[in-house]
Amino acid sequence: MKILALSDRVIEANHSSQLQERHGDVDLVIGCGDLPYYYLEYIATTLTAPVFYVHGNHDKPALTENGCTITAPGGCTSLEERCLSVKRPNGASPLLVAGLGGSMCYNDQSPHQYSEHEMRSRALALLPQLMANRARYGRYLDILVTHSPPFGIHDAQDLPHIGFRVFLTLMRVFKPRFLLHGHSHIYRLTTVASTDYAHTRVLNVYPSRVIEWEPGSL
Repeated sequence: MKILALSDRVIEANHSSQLQERHGDVDLVIGCGDLPYYYLEYIATTLTAPVFYVHGNHDKPALTENGCTITAPGGCTSLEERCLSVKRPNGASPLLVAGLGGSMCYNDQSPHQYSEHEMRSRALALLPQLMANRARYGRYLDILVTHSPPFGIHDAQDLPHIGFRVFLTLMRVFKPRFLLHGHSHIYRLTTVASTDYAHTRVLNVYPSRVIEWEPGSL
């Protein structure tokens, strides 16, 4: 299965006629937050793959040219506090994907900022869905999609970029194969962007990463 994950910055080649040539063969697109709605909408209308997303801390309602207000990208599916299944190309058991967007709360400029306690409450909303997955598919989750990284993994010391501790708990208990996040911008080639934690590979996808994965392997 081929997954295109994006976050935080528009890649001009992905917002042009080059997109189909570059990524026409992907099976799933995942937006990890802080991406303009028009960008995700263009990808959704150009590629045949479904586009799932979570919000970033800079996401806010946008005005269109005709004066309408939009709060989400058209043609895309929100993962916020949801666990959804994605059909796999070979018809095998579907891919199980859940999402928790936003960052640590540091000002009042965005609706997608949370305290640790608030994020923990949001994570609890996933519990019935994860338990249903376990009963139906024999596993809880394949991919957890977030905007912020987990605490102590790819995060920073300043309040806006501190990761959430509850993501560590989710990885230990529910054992997703991947946690995909953005928020932590990468400026040096030496920056660590892939870390294994318990049963999960944590990947910083900024600004774009293609993941080729055969479920059942890591």
